[in-house]
Amino acid sequence: MRKPKPKDQLTEREEELMRLLWQSGPMYITGLVELYPDPKPHFNTVSTVMRRLEQKGFVAHNDIGGSYQFYPVAKMEDFRSRSLGDFVKSYFSGSYFGAVSALVEEEKITADELRELLDLVEKKK
Repeated sequence: MRKPKPKDQLTEREEELMRLLWQSGPMYITGLVELYPDPKPHFNTVSTVMRRLEQKGFVAHNDIGGSYQFYPVAKMEDFRSRSLGDFVKSYFSGSYFGAVSALVEEEKITADELRELLDLVEKKK
């Protein structure tokens, strides 16, 4: 198994499954299928995506009684940081200020929340 590389991109389905594993911990394919709302994806579809995630190095498995229990290898924090960076780069020309400004403009963040962010920034110094 190889380590995930920064250039490895996840499809929407792969990202969904990674989130389920991060939230729920190690799971069998049947458990992952059950976590989906109706209409649930087919067992084989989820199995195929999990094998692809394993090839990319994002997940691994334990063989328990002939069934594979999958678990995340990639850390959510690492993925979140990379994903956020890609998002800001794509939609705000790499400007985090632009991203936060858009949140303010669209009233998605309050003045109190901005003050908390400023406090966090000042504490980092």
